[in-house]
This record gives sequence, C-alpha cells and structure tokens, in this order.
Amino acid sequence: MKAEDLIGSRMEVYSVSEEAPVDAAAKYLREKQVRAVGVLDATGKLAGVLSQSDISNKVAAENRCPAWMRVSEIMTRELVTVSPDLALDECLRLMETHGIFHLLVVDRGGSYRGMLSVTDLLRVIASDHKARADLLEAFAFPQR
Repeated sequence: MKAEDLIGSRMEVYSVSEEAPVDAAAKYLREKQVRAVGVLDATGKLAGVLSQSDISNKVAAENRCPAWMRVSEIMTRELVTVSPDLALDECLRLMETHGIFHLLVVDRGGSYRGMLSVTDLLRVIASDHKARADLLEAFAFPQR
C-alpha cells in the first residue's frame, strides 16, 4: 500500500494561506478536526505546515495575539515531503527518523496532495497485520 492509496479517497485537502491570520487558522483546524494543515503561498505551492503545537508554542506560550499574526510567522518551513507512490512502511520510517507525526504528500509537479498522519498509517498497518494473523490462524487451526 502506498501514500496515494490513503490520500486518494479524501474529498478535501486541508490547507491555509500563509497570509491568513493565526486565529482564523486555529479555528480552521478546530472546524476540520485536524492537528495540522499544509500552508500554501500566493501561487498555491506548499510553503510550510501549521500544527496545533506551532500555535501553542509560538503564540499562546509567548502570550502573543493570534489575530495580529500571520501564519507565515509561525509555520514550520523545514518540510518532510513524500511522493504519492512511497510505501506506507517507508512513510512510517520517515516519521520515526524525523520525530514527526505528519507527512506532506507532494506529486512530481510540486502540487500539494494532502497529509498523512501517524494515526492514518498505524490504522492501516495494524489492520493489515491483523488480517494476516487471522489468515494464518485460519490456516493453522482450520474449523472442523
């Protein structure tokens, strides 16, 4: 299974503009019930990622006003991106290596296609292993 298998079924790719006020972005995260979103520049290209921890660590913890700040001031710019054809176990390995919980999926043309969370990956990998274990159990201990 590959990254595109997970993001391909999504109806909407969540993102915010780098010029959006931080308070509006925080409301968007809450409304969409996600912990992070891609940040797009004026041309629609991926410029960063904004997470709840960016907001809490760089705004709330420093007692700054989110209405007066732009997403570009607090977003994470060091991105770890993957192509849609990367295997899910490789995606999980990248997350572990970089100590991150989200991967940004970008196609060959540079278009932002969506985001994978560690929860997305673990849900699929765990269900795959359970299916394999069930199959092995059925083979080893057939019903009589």
